[in-house]
Amino acid sequence: MRRRELMAGLLAASLPLPALAQGWKPSRPITLIVPFAAGSGTDAVARILAQLLSEKLDGANVIVENRAGGSGVIAAVAAAHAPPDGHTLFVTTNTTHSANPALMKHLDYDPVADFAPVARVGNLPFMLVVGAQSPARDAATFFRLIRERPGKMSYASGNSTGIVGGATMARMAGTEMLHVPYRSTPPAMTDVIAGRVDCMLVDIAAGLGHVREGQLRLLGVTTKERSALLPDAPSLHEAGLTGFDITSWNGVFAPAGTPPEVVGTLNAALRGAIAQPEVKARFAAIGFDAFSGTPEELGAFVREQLVTWRELVEAAGIPKE
Repeated sequence: MRRRELMAGLLAASLPLPALAQGWKPSRPITLIVPFAAGSGTDAVARILAQLLSEKLDGANVIVENRAGGSGVIAAVAAAHAPPDGHTLFVTTNTTHSANPALMKHLDYDPVADFAPVARVGNLPFMLVVGAQSPARDAATFFRLIRERPGKMSYASGNSTGIVGGATMARMAGTEMLHVPYRSTPPAMTDVIAGRVDCMLVDIAAGLGHVREGQLRLLGVTTKERSALLPDAPSLHEAGLTGFDITSWNGVFAPAGTPPEVVGTLNAALRGAIAQPEVKARFAAIGFDAFSGTPEELGAFVREQLVTWRELVEAAGIPKE
């Protein structure tokens, strides 16, 4: 999957950018709705995107609105029901647009029908972390510990990647773990740091600062191959979970019915910003792998990911709620 994503990113970068400002300019502040709390990786990405959009749209006022809870459903419904005029965008992830349909019996929104794809903006690679007080110094030791205590050790989650990744990790390790769900990533990390929960899979953007400060210990990354963002960190595949390969993606959507010229202007602004090497470096510094593409590419990608995440959820044995 990683190789396909890299090739898609190179192809997208080679495509001509649509011209900016062909008839549409924001007439009031643009709101970026984020489905997770402040301090999450998606929040950090959205705040950089807000600044970039403002710069590309002649100083337009762009604000971030966090609507955490309900595994992103609250934010998704709000974004889907907003006026389709370009002034409300949804900065979201695979939680709302890939995993939720496989995890939930009922959704109050349709990830395809209710949204107009604007642009994919990159990936949020995840990592397995434990608290500094954990006896596990590496992933192989941690896997041995959870096998020795089936059902007794716990993993926290603040999003669908954490939910599905944790269940997949336990299944592939041949054991059981207790799942402790949270409304968002920051409180989940707080309890892992305090030792109240044994581990979690967290995006690099949200957890790297705590790793650097020594509050969390990094055991490995969740992509099959090592991440360029953390080249010295082994993958869980390397550590013994053969074939483990889960990551999170980020994209920007508008409500369905948003005029094509509005979508085109927003897409050009995002792609033009992300194509800049200094912007990619800025995202990399927070643990985000930035790249972009066309609205059509994002729409096709979402359809593919709905199938991929359904298969991941089914393989992990997670029942719908």
